[in-house]
Amino acid sequence: MRRDTQHVLLVLLGGALLRIAADDTYLRYVRPSHRWLLLAAGAVIVVLAAVALVRDRAPAAVSPGEGTHQHTGVERHVPWLLLAPVLVIVLVAPPALGADAVSRSGSRNAALQDADLFGPLPPGDAPELSVAEFVQRAAWDTSGSVEGREVTLIGFAVRRGAAMELARMTISCCAADARPNRVRLVGDLGEITPDTWLRVQGSAHPGSATAASGYVPALTVTMLEQVDPPPDPYEY
Repeated sequence: MRRDTQHVLLVLLGGALLRIAADDTYLRYVRPSHRWLLLAAGAVIVVLAAVALVRDRAPAAVSPGEGTHQHTGVERHVPWLLLAPVLVIVLVAPPALGADAVSRSGSRNAALQDADLFGPLPPGDAPELSVAEFVQRAAWDTSGSVEGREVTLIGFAVRRGAAMELARMTISCCAADARPNRVRLVGDLGEITPDTWLRVQGSAHPGSATAASGYVPALTVTMLEQVDPPPDPYEY
């Protein structure tokens, strides 16, 4: 592969990073705080590739022995691998992890932290909680803060056999370390397509988030409505 072609591929790769960091697309893959890292990395790659392209096109004396290295077939084709992430981002634009990823993750919720003391719930008739916080409280809050108390959760629908669940992926760094938190929905739910985003109101069944259930609490649903996917699909 010609050197100027390699530099163009690097420009495309850096441009792809800048493209996904320019709007909310990057939130499908990394935490919001990583946006500036993507912008910086993309800018550095583009600048270095552009400088190298200009330098290689400038006339220069060829020193003895220069250009005698013979590239193998593998060496000639490896740089084309840089085009793969560019094509994926431009042509495919993979969505955020959803119901299929939850189904492959097993039957237990994400790792929980045991705690004897939780702060009070936010004020209001049905305060909005993250799915992860609701699971934590249902499993470990000895005061039963979410038992008999209406709360609001937002997540996407997952079907497990005859059961319908509400799920949300939690990430520490990026989508590669995503782990699910799930809540089993109980009540008159109607027909719900998996991966549909929902806003749900209800209260936890006492004692439903146990080791036997995989720490998946049951929520008695009093209100359910379909909503648009949020710009940031993950919890942290």
